[in-house]
Amino acid sequence: MDIYSDPAYSMATEQFRVIADYLQLEDNLRARMLEPKRAMAVTLPVRMDDGRVQSFQGYRVQHHLALGPTKGGTRFHPSVTLGEVAALAMWMSWKCALTGLPYGGAKGGVTVDPRSLSVRELEAVSRRYMQEMIPFVGPHTDIMGPDMGTNEQVMAWFMDTYSVHQGYATPEIVTGKPVAVGGTIGRREATGRGVVYLIERALNVLKVQPDRCTAVVQGFGNVGAVTALGLAYKSGMKVIGLSDHSAAFYRADGIDVGAAEKYAAQHGSLAGFTEAESISADELLTLRCDVLVPAAVEAIITEHNAGRLRCRILAEGANGPTTPAADRILFDRWAEIFVIPDILCNAGGVIVSYFEWVQGLQAFLWNESEVMDRLFRILEQAFLAVIKRAREAKIPHRMAAMAIGVERVLAAKKSRGLFP
Repeated sequence: MDIYSDPAYSMATEQFRVIADYLQLEDNLRARMLEPKRAMAVTLPVRMDDGRVQSFQGYRVQHHLALGPTKGGTRFHPSVTLGEVAALAMWMSWKCALTGLPYGGAKGGVTVDPRSLSVRELEAVSRRYMQEMIPFVGPHTDIMGPDMGTNEQVMAWFMDTYSVHQGYATPEIVTGKPVAVGGTIGRREATGRGVVYLIERALNVLKVQPDRCTAVVQGFGNVGAVTALGLAYKSGMKVIGLSDHSAAFYRADGIDVGAAEKYAAQHGSLAGFTEAESISADELLTLRCDVLVPAAVEAIITEHNAGRLRCRILAEGANGPTTPAADRILFDRWAEIFVIPDILCNAGGVIVSYFEWVQGLQAFLWNESEVMDRLFRILEQAFLAVIKRAREAKIPHRMAAMAIGVERVLAAKKSRGLFP
């Protein structure tokens, strides 16, 4: 559809087409499964610190409602488009279904660079966005969460704006909030911890010891940083490559990930980090390593570099980091590269968001060990289901993961029927 014109949406559509062909879906079912249920575009006029009124574009897409309310993050980034948000909502649908969560997929975003805003301006953009979305969201309709460019503070502003409208505190409207206002301990780290858990499971399948492995992490935001720290200090791996939007670095005997985290916190990025050799972003992806973790944005692994990857495990911490063309190359290299697809690999965030939502609805809290135990149980079930399906059907891991997710959504739609 033209309104969703975007490379990410084209990629998500092509991935669905491959699964639809594999499952031999009828044409009328394909349209119902593919096209988003709802899409909203809003204009956000905000008074800036210098007195100007600047307008920003905001979006929210709810992909399907067959399994329950929709769930998905909200990203603040200069490249956000309606098509990108629609693609992310679709991937979230398959992710939630794969992990057995009672959600449809959603996603939102504002086309803005949050680093260019003052704290007051960021709060104004956040509150105006939620205010415009109030008619379309709710604890039983669509639950927001953090994503690229947003954080716990933004979620607190979202919650407060919605609560003021309702006239009472409604913590269950968003997840990823500060613990002080109903957030869950471990939510911020959940995606990265899930990535680390699944990498360890993949190494176990391959019968490789983690402490003998090297890793490269592309992206050093919340997911990438938590993953890199976990691989280095929990799994005992040597992290030889790191990057963020500003720079990429390599050190053969291992980068001090803790030092890199402190440097990025102090300087806002890794640019200028001196404890490793500066390399190009493309070089980083093709370093020889045991584990490669793309943990930034979409379409990083393409047909131009997929054949040059020198990793044993590709763990997709980001959403949609591998294009369909690259997928075909990786399928030919299945004996060399063990792929942990994005809808499984980065599912830890939405799983713990589900726990936070449930706790908000029940006004009941779990401690961190309970949350992590429940997270790893769900990831284990999904991991085993994907491996089993891939082996039995002799298909790639991504196809197996998406097939499970699509089948579960399809079963729900068929059971509920068509109204009217």
